[in-house]
Amino acid sequence: MKVAGFGFRRAASLASLRCALAAAGGAQGIGILATLAPKICSPAFMALAEELGLPICPIGADMLPSLTTPTVSDRIMRRFGTGSIAEATALAAAGQGASLLVSRVVSSDGMATAAIAERTVPDMAKNVTQKDITA
Repeated sequence: MKVAGFGFRRAASLASLRCALAAAGGAQGIGILATLAPKICSPAFMALAEELGLPICPIGADMLPSLTTPTVSDRIMRRFGTGSIAEATALAAAGQGASLLVSRVVSSDGMATAAIAERTVPDMAKNVTQKDITA
């Protein structure tokens, strides 16, 4: 499942969040929206989730320092211990073994960022051979 992670300023609008998601490739295939727990009640974020019909996954700030991100904002690193809120929340919500499909992108107004992560679980059936079955 693909997860869209968001970082955004308090004044970000629904249009800002839409723009960031569009820049990350759009909502096609996204199953969950994620952001920092204190921001899930943002009217713009809630409106985006409702518009897309997707659940919200709140991520605690305490999880962020354990997540390494390819994009590094010095300001975010000092405040949260990770380089990108969008990337870190996408990775955290996607779960262990997740990887970024799209690194952080910024909305045209600079008010929001989005990143896309996915956890791919190997299909164990593909690893079973006829020899394994008859052995």
